[in-house]
Amino acid sequence: MKNLIKILTMAFIGGIMVSCEKDEDQAIINETAAGKISSDKTVLVLNELTANDAVINFTWTKPTFNIAVVPSQEIEFGIKGDGFKKSASVDFPNDVTSGPVTHAAMNAAMFSIGATPDVVNEIEARLKTSVGSAAFYSNVIALKVTPYTPNPDLVYPKINVPGSYAGAAGYANWTPANSPNLFSPEKNDKYRGFIWINTVSGPEDGKYKFSINQDWAGNKGDDGTNSGKLKLDGADIKAPAAGTYYIKVDWAANTYSSVPANFGIIGDATPTGWNSDTDFVYNPATKTFVINSIMLNSSGFFKFRANDGWTLKFQPKKTDETLISGKSVQTYFNAEDTVDGDPGYKVSETGNYKIELDLHNSAYYKLTITKL
Repeated sequence: MKNLIKILTMAFIGGIMVSCEKDEDQAIINETAAGKISSDKTVLVLNELTANDAVINFTWTKPTFNIAVVPSQEIEFGIKGDGFKKSASVDFPNDVTSGPVTHAAMNAAMFSIGATPDVVNEIEARLKTSVGSAAFYSNVIALKVTPYTPNPDLVYPKINVPGSYAGAAGYANWTPANSPNLFSPEKNDKYRGFIWINTVSGPEDGKYKFSINQDWAGNKGDDGTNSGKLKLDGADIKAPAAGTYYIKVDWAANTYSSVPANFGIIGDATPTGWNSDTDFVYNPATKTFVINSIMLNSSGFFKFRANDGWTLKFQPKKTDETLISGKSVQTYFNAEDTVDGDPGYKVSETGNYKIELDLHNSAYYKLTITKL
């Protein structure tokens, strides 16, 4: 009992000492003068064509402290009125007091904080100086920023799907750096996407594996049970038949799934109505699924469904139900819980149309319809 009391007493005293040390650290570091920031412009129109060029230059005065410290510094961005609750930063070396931000870096920051592409966003910026876990902030400056829609191929994590099928699909056989990819829209180690397999016999026999960083190091294949489990450098996975497959991979959990997903168009806007589908054909040159010509009337609706059934569908957001010729829009896959309700598409003018589905990136499935 005496030993127990002694241990508890020592633990209590130790807790007080740690608490005092933390309070003392906070008390020692005092900001004697706040930092101050300015910029050479306040209106920014970002451009992907000049992504690596500077779009704005910041100049700042560093904060000063009552003791010598070696702080880190960054420019922090947030949506106006949000109080920097959702923020993104661009880092700078601690020995500079000015620096540029490129179109690409600024656009990435805008994407992270939820700025709307192609319109003016009211943005706030400030200098954030960190000393250990303590952060000190400068004045806030106001910016008007028009971001562009970022290339999803550069924004989202991906894994590669090299295989013997890839050459016929417009890539290269068994080449991780030149193969279809599965992307992680949630950036959470869970990847998904589509691959097209021309044949399951002969030299292009429909086999594939999963790799990462466009290389074979760390590749994963089936664990030998054909039950959806992966292991490092496992066996080749073979598609049961030619066609399009929707594949999901949990990289951390070492699991995968693959289901057929052969898409077509159906609806009362099409020549065959709701009775039958007109199928898409894969084009290896463009790596897209295409219907080269189909008559669509403006009085009806149409949808894109897989396997002549209603389990898997591509559908619009409400604002994209009426398609404009030549304008690409993002389309949404119902199996990924990104569709509200059961909407369909329509055209504003009756005529012959070319329809193209670009499914190479699951973070941004793209639909383009062009009047012929």
